[in-house]
Amino acid sequence: MRRGVRVALDVGDARIGVASSDPHGILATPVETVKAGAGALERIAGLVAELEAFEVVIGLPRSLSGGEGPAAVKIRTTAAQLDELLRKVSSTVELRLVDERFTTVTAERMLRERGKKGSKRRAVVDQAAAVVILQHALDFERETGNPPGRPL
Repeated sequence: MRRGVRVALDVGDARIGVASSDPHGILATPVETVKAGAGALERIAGLVAELEAFEVVIGLPRSLSGGEGPAAVKIRTTAAQLDELLRKVSSTVELRLVDERFTTVTAERMLRERGKKGSKRRAVVDQAAAVVILQHALDFERETGNPPGRPL
């Protein structure tokens, strides 16, 4: 298992959920929800630097058959823009795209089970989805010894 902090993103049209891991790569925790749009990628790059992350894991939406649609194209574009921005600050941060099928559904269910309702749940669901993405990535690496997903 590689050591170091990882950051995960659940990128949506309105909000971007951000989560991070501990330096040992054991546990994913929520960080914040960033409003999508102007300044969002700069904020995320700042968080990556602040947390001293060596890797950013980005959820890539796929269809049930495994194909990619218009949403995946948007994510790939956003990931490329973030990569370009991060390269200006650090050449060592790697971006990886991982399958995010069912992460928002899983996050919604977890929050509902914990009693979060309505607007309170909507306010944190993106962070929770980022936690699910990152925890799956951490578990995958721990089980296989391989980094999750594919490099950008």
